[in-house]
Amino acid sequence: MQTPDTSPLINWIAASLRWLVLLSMAVSLALRAPLPPVLTAALILVAVWNILQSTLAAANRRIAAHPFTVVLSDALIAWALFYLSGLLNGGLGWAGLLPVFSASLYFQYPGALIASVVSALGQGLLASLQVSTPAAVLFAITLLPLYLFTGLLVSFLGKQLVRRQKPEPKSAPPEPGSTASSDQERRRAIFNLLSALSSTLNYQRVLDTAVEMSASALLPFDPTAAQLVSAAFLFQKAEPEETVLALASATGIAQADFRTTLPGTSGLLGRTIDEGVAQHARDLSSDPELGQLISLHACNSAYCIPLRTGLDTCGVLLFAHPKASFFSPEIREVLDLVGKQATAALDNASLYQDLAQEKERMMELQEETRKKMASDLHDGPTQSVAAMAMRVNFARRLIERDPKAAAEELYKIEDLARRTTKEIRHMLFTLRPLVLESQGLIPALQSMADKMAETYNQKVLIQADPSLVERLEMNKQGVIFYLAEEAVNNARKHAQAEHIWVALKQVVDGLAMLEIADDGVGFDVEAVKASYESRTSLGMVNMRERTELLNGRLNILSSPGHGTRVQVFIPLNEETADRLRRGL
Repeated sequence: MQTPDTSPLINWIAASLRWLVLLSMAVSLALRAPLPPVLTAALILVAVWNILQSTLAAANRRIAAHPFTVVLSDALIAWALFYLSGLLNGGLGWAGLLPVFSASLYFQYPGALIASVVSALGQGLLASLQVSTPAAVLFAITLLPLYLFTGLLVSFLGKQLVRRQKPEPKSAPPEPGSTASSDQERRRAIFNLLSALSSTLNYQRVLDTAVEMSASALLPFDPTAAQLVSAAFLFQKAEPEETVLALASATGIAQADFRTTLPGTSGLLGRTIDEGVAQHARDLSSDPELGQLISLHACNSAYCIPLRTGLDTCGVLLFAHPKASFFSPEIREVLDLVGKQATAALDNASLYQDLAQEKERMMELQEETRKKMASDLHDGPTQSVAAMAMRVNFARRLIERDPKAAAEELYKIEDLARRTTKEIRHMLFTLRPLVLESQGLIPALQSMADKMAETYNQKVLIQADPSLVERLEMNKQGVIFYLAEEAVNNARKHAQAEHIWVALKQVVDGLAMLEIADDGVGFDVEAVKASYESRTSLGMVNMRERTELLNGRLNILSSPGHGTRVQVFIPLNEETADRLRRGL
């Protein structure tokens, strides 16, 4: 294999592509099902590893045998995530692109070819643990063209980028102050800024870096860049139905301006947010919103960049300068690059925070499950076992005095033992319903209904659309089952209902609904929500958190004397999920 290319540009591109792949993996996994703790921990470890790679790239430093180590680690990471996500059922069949990207950048076309074959073979071997050997071989053969095409394309693009960055052969070193020296300083300043933005997963640090280092990055373009005023505005809630722009980070801004909030609906800010593209303005004194900031009174030009991801804008980057002609096309191009990199870095930071919060939420859910199990054991089987011990002692004393009464007492103990056994079996079923894994959602719901009738004499009626269930992934079916079980159990305990109905149906195209209804006593929903912090049970919180795992919406309809309806709206595609998220 040819000598690897370990230039700073290649190291930086490799780290950036790794962030893109990891972000895509995390989003793909989060959309399909709740992340298991081991998979969440693996993603966090990989993110930490890439932070190290990004930091080394920014500092132009390398570890021992850098290219081989990076490619090998990427291959191990890809195979591990492919295995932990559930192999062919986990949605990461393309995970092998990670080492293909690295090998293609460092070793060009030979690396792309070897990495493509090895990645496809490795995933095929792992897939054979789940499916037959012919199916695994077919899977590997299917991956190979994708990996080869992607690897060759990345090799070609990387080679072109490196060729443009390399100096012309046999050229003399640039003299200080020459055009070539100035170009190098500009590239170095931009590279340092972009590297700093991509080397952190802290939301606030990304904003601070964007506003603090922009002036130094522009100094090679214009010596007056030291006078640049930079600010990052983020949207925050001011009232229940109103959002405003507030300063999150700034340089050259007076302390008094940090207390000022702006609506972001008019002037330069309004145009930038409405159109979703960067805007340039010169007459700031007449701007209806920016004119409120004392620090901008001395500025005669400004450039505003939206921090936009998809259709959502979370804020803006604002740059202002006393010179009216400061924001030349060249400088605006640099700031546009800063804005794009800052947006990508904010996405990475947000994803990292979401992963950390998801880990904490899963730990809380596990703790709540343990508490619920302890409570159920204490209120049910534990009390029954204690009662049996007392009755056995009583029966023992009756045997000599009244054998007939002792026999009747033993019959009662036998009946109590059978009921206790049923309760324990029901608890084990709700902890891990094996029928859900082996037969699917509808048999699991029917089994739950049968056990409710057998154990608690509670009538539960199931109505589910089989064609709808076939469209749901197994992980989603598991979440739906636990939602139904939680709602049915709550109704059994509190509603005093004769009947409980569980229905799963499609209400409109792309949207399903799980509904659990009862004919019980009902309750005041708002009153329960108001006193929830002082309650020991978190059933409603658990249902809301599980609904979020489906990207759905939870509605609870009830009133005293009129029963209760728990409705969970479940999107079946990305478009419906986005509409549901925006309340449409």
